[in-house]
Amino acid sequence: MSDLRVLSVASEVYPIVKTGGLADVAGALPAALRMEGVAVRTLMPGYPAAVEALQSATNVLAVKDLFGGPARLLAGTHGQLDLLVLDAPHLFARPGNPYLGPDGKDWPDNAFRFAALARVAAEIALGAIPAFVPDVVHGHDWQAGLLPAYLRYSRRPHPGTVMTVHNLAFQGRCPRELLGSLGLPPESFAVDGVEYYGTISFLKAGLQFADRITTVSPTYALEIQGAEQGMGLDGLLRARSAVLTGILNGIDMSVWDPAHDRAIASHYGVDSLEARAPNKAALQQRLRLRVSPDAFLLGVVSRLSWQKGLDLLFACLPTILSGGMQLALLGDGDADLREAFRGAASANPGQIGVVTGYDESLAHAIQAGSDALVVPSRFEPCGLTQLCALRYGAIPIVAAVGGLADTVIDAHETTDATGFKFSPVTAENLDHALRRAAAAFYASRANGSEWLRMQLNGMLTDVSWRHRAARYAELYRQIVAQRGG
Repeated sequence: MSDLRVLSVASEVYPIVKTGGLADVAGALPAALRMEGVAVRTLMPGYPAAVEALQSATNVLAVKDLFGGPARLLAGTHGQLDLLVLDAPHLFARPGNPYLGPDGKDWPDNAFRFAALARVAAEIALGAIPAFVPDVVHGHDWQAGLLPAYLRYSRRPHPGTVMTVHNLAFQGRCPRELLGSLGLPPESFAVDGVEYYGTISFLKAGLQFADRITTVSPTYALEIQGAEQGMGLDGLLRARSAVLTGILNGIDMSVWDPAHDRAIASHYGVDSLEARAPNKAALQQRLRLRVSPDAFLLGVVSRLSWQKGLDLLFACLPTILSGGMQLALLGDGDADLREAFRGAASANPGQIGVVTGYDESLAHAIQAGSDALVVPSRFEPCGLTQLCALRYGAIPIVAAVGGLADTVIDAHETTDATGFKFSPVTAENLDHALRRAAAAFYASRANGSEWLRMQLNGMLTDVSWRHRAARYAELYRQIVAQRGG
């Protein structure tokens, strides 16, 4: 099978730059697609970390003026990734978060920063690098949203396009006055163009003009066609439902592997689950929790936000504390939630441990050491933490939304159960789910068969990219066939 050439366009790529699950997908999917006969080159912005990470870099394209300054396109590799890095210092040579300034607010020129990414992607698609002309261009989230629009308005033959929505809540909006500066024609500012309630929406542009739209779970693909989770784009998504597909994310099984994970205290697997116990003790010690195998230890690795339902979890702290449970939380986000959890940890030493910020090794330790992982999201396109929890034998306690609903089987449903789900997403229902899980855990201390069965069911669940990558490869080939390629 000859390789199909795909240009993937993403604003962050693990392990180079990561703020969320988008980076994990952009970093892991190309290797999985290689097994499907798909050769992926990934275009990303030239943040300092990206330029430094590039190995054997060569300059393959020069741009004299890219929204206010010169740029060059560097080709090279990083590990298994085949990369194109857009080195535009006036846009990307900035420290810290790729989207936010030191004040915690969006960089004021974000519209031009990510329009530049999409613009150069469009030029590559149109043949700017003769040695690499892609058959399909795959844009991820709003940062790549103008790519299909630039191709459409180029009025030139171009490859097929896929737009993947990782989170519909982030849409990349900017004032209509920037239309000309962004290189878009006047006629593009229309309901069937880039216009969105009087503004320009990068994501809307991508959804309007891409040949195919994907999102990261089947349930989320249905949810975003409704008013409650459609974020004002539900009408467009319903109109384009024939080209909308939900494909679950996977995780990188080499990164998330309890049998070889260097970040955890004790390696284990389905045949050696008893070796998981030292990880719980190590996590309890690390977060200054009372070291006890009998305490029901809840883990959280999450952005602290309304979307992620962490205010609901905070409301359940009385149940956690009175029930003798423990909480190990890693995350950052809303200042009010951050301070609330920090205060709870100070007031309840030995039962609540909180680390704010992001620590990749601690995230692995929480997956390996927690008895259960809590994901109470109000909406969740896919979710990766519950997939890691399944792999690591931490029982997921999740809201029955989006990808959480698709990937966790509730304990009431079948002997194939892998966790606990609750719906509707309220503090009361989360509280009930925590009590259900605690009762099952405490019962297992006398007779561990049910809890052990759920752990093994989870660890035997296929959460890899293997079958997911095959679906993307099939989608790409459908697009090429439809375009007569």
